Amino acid sequence: MNEESYVVKFLGIPFNITNVVSGLIAMVIVFCLVWFLSRNLALRPKGKQNVLEWIIDFTNGIVSTNVPGEQGKRFNLLAFVLFLFIFVANQMGLLVQVIIGGKTLIKSPTADPMVTMSLALLVLLVSHYFGVMIFGFKGYLVNSYMRPVSFMLPINVLEEFTNFLTLAFRLYGNIFAGEVLLTLIGGVAKSHGLVTTIVALPLEMIWQGFSIFIGSIQAYVFVTLSMVYISKKVEVEE
Repeated sequence: MNEESYVVKFLGIPFNITNVVSGLIAMVIVFCLVWFLSRNLALRPKGKQNVLEWIIDFTNGIVSTNVPGEQGKRFNLLAFVLFLFIFVANQMGLLVQVIIGGKTLIKSPTADPMVTMSLALLVLLVSHYFGVMIFGFKGYLVNSYMRPVSFMLPINVLEEFTNFLTLAFRLYGNIFAGEVLLTLIGGVAKSHGLVTTIVALPLEMIWQGFSIFIGSIQAYVFVTLSMVYISKKVEVEE
């Protein structure tokens, strides 16, 4: 994981091509997966339709647990898309990494802090937008920052920054650490002959399986925390 990302400058602005390409691939995979699972829908679901409906029920359950009532239903699609994208993005680096000339072209997008911070920023912007839309600007300020008592204002403002950082870096840290360890195990296997290869191969397989589990859990945790943060903005604080 010491390889650099592809970065190009356009009009003096740097663009991380690795993040762009990896993110686009993850989006295409999600689109193709949902398109495939949603073909030939029937009133009595079976096979692949059951898989799609299970995912929808799963993400809808996350939303209803944290944002109950009719208010939460508007976030069902957001939770569904977030979960699938993050799940696929988390697994990409485990399945394939493309390195050209010492620079990484394809990896897990969520192994880069800029991607996870962008996702966290998206969630927080959505939460603020709906808070203002539901309560009005004044009501939003009172509900979000001056409840349960007005002197909580500084703490509630600080919490906005800590929510952003924890949401972004929890996901990034787990996925990045998994890819680093896989790279180290693979490097040991290649550099020390047949014996270390025999030892490292099962270790790598075990760690890949564990990383798939961690990637799945992190997708769930990210969506759950996102709904928690949104609920604080769209529900009346007691």
